Amino acid sequence: MSYCLDITSPLLRSESETFRLLDGVFYCFTRPAIYKWATTQVQDIVEQLTAGIRYFDLRIANKPHDSSKELYFTHVIYTHATVIKTLQAVASWLESHPKEILILACSHFEGLDHKQHEEFIYSLKTIFGSKLCPCNEALLTLRSLWTSGYQVVLSYEDKSAARHVELWPAIPYLWANKPDAEELIQYLERRKRQGRPVGFFVAGLNLTSDRCFIASHPRKSLQTLTLENWNCVRKWLEDQKPGAEPSNLNIIAGDFIGPVPFCSLVIALNKKLL
Repeated sequence: MSYCLDITSPLLRSESETFRLLDGVFYCFTRPAIYKWATTQVQDIVEQLTAGIRYFDLRIANKPHDSSKELYFTHVIYTHATVIKTLQAVASWLESHPKEILILACSHFEGLDHKQHEEFIYSLKTIFGSKLCPCNEALLTLRSLWTSGYQVVLSYEDKSAARHVELWPAIPYLWANKPDAEELIQYLERRKRQGRPVGFFVAGLNLTSDRCFIASHPRKSLQTLTLENWNCVRKWLEDQKPGAEPSNLNIIAGDFIGPVPFCSLVIALNKKLL
């Protein structure tokens, strides 16, 4: 959801006091850098759905001192888009695509208390209704989902989820936290050798950078970093296999799915199951 970051919004509460101080004093320098390195997509939610994206990493929070009590998506700063309106757009898209299945991973929830969690969960149930696949579903295949009318597997990374059968537990995300494609691949290969997690899990092809890297590469952005490393990532991706074997992948996530042929490559991996 970082395609619509609000460059003027506050920093997240979880950011360090040192960073807050720097942002306050050098706002005209920090904000363009934040925008360049926190933006991970350029297509909006419907464009991503149309392109073939079926897993969404949704980081959710409320703004401090916001009387509207709206929830926003976040990545260092907040988005212009609000959570409820965006998810309503997703539900509308599903209505016109009855055989498409989405996995929505809601996490972080910065600033939400127990009451706000329960209100948000109620909104999720209202928006998606009978499309929500319960976490105790015994048989999870496309055919069984189509038969039952389920279109959304919704994971919720908070203890509040335990009371709601419609919500799935947090989905493990294999995240290298590296700015170099070779280091990213080494990490994923090491995790593959250790054996896959039980159930859903995500192999993240996301390249990341710390503040020292950003300061020493003033002309770069997360998009240029992703594009520069894409050929190496692509070669590794094309060699992967889906399925239930210990070294096989399940969900694959990546940044800038428009500028690179991410969707077509991931979808093509499914042909290896035939």
